[in-house]
Amino acid sequence: GLYVDGTFGAGGYTRAILGWADCAVLAIDRDPDAILRGRELESRFAGRLTLIEGCFGDMARLVRDLGHEAVDGVVLDLGVSSMQIDEAGRGFSFQKDGPLDMRMSGAGLSAADVVNHFDEADLARIIAVYGEEKRARAVARAIVAARAEARFERTLALAETVARVVGRRPQDRIHPATRTFQALRIYVNDELGELARGLSGAERLLREGGRLAAVTFHSLEDR
Repeated sequence: GLYVDGTFGAGGYTRAILGWADCAVLAIDRDPDAILRGRELESRFAGRLTLIEGCFGDMARLVRDLGHEAVDGVVLDLGVSSMQIDEAGRGFSFQKDGPLDMRMSGAGLSAADVVNHFDEADLARIIAVYGEEKRARAVARAIVAARAEARFERTLALAETVARVVGRRPQDRIHPATRTFQALRIYVNDELGELARGLSGAERLLREGGRLAAVTFHSLEDR
């Protein structure tokens, strides 16, 4: 069969699919670093793996541009990849200091642009809707007050500002900045819009009886 891995990342799903059957995979990722790292795997599975730099929301066009009208399966492993979190320079982590970026493709508005230039009401809305942070208004207020003193450039500076507002109880398992960072990442990369476009694209591509698997990590993706 022919399968689409819409979120190639480190190639874990692609390897598993290729190892399971004599099939072919079209692997999509918007992160140019992921595509670059995947070239060795593409060579190893020559003729069976094709890497495509782009957004999985555009999968119908990307796949048909390669001459394929339909596929047997699509898999989406949603959210940020462990590689992106582990690389401090990408700006996704609230535990490792790095530039406040969070762009998966490296293009468009960065998290720093949003944090430093959006007004308090818009920041509060983003943090409340995409982060489901109960103290979104207080966090937004603290961000606006802090940036009046100095522009936010680094991840840890933002994480510390948020943590002072949200606080942390001993029983809390997640960092107090988790929801705010999630919100900024989802907004900057339009992740929910991308998911909607990806589901629609998969529906157009899948053959009768084809399978779609989506791995989700939080309630917004679930819904």
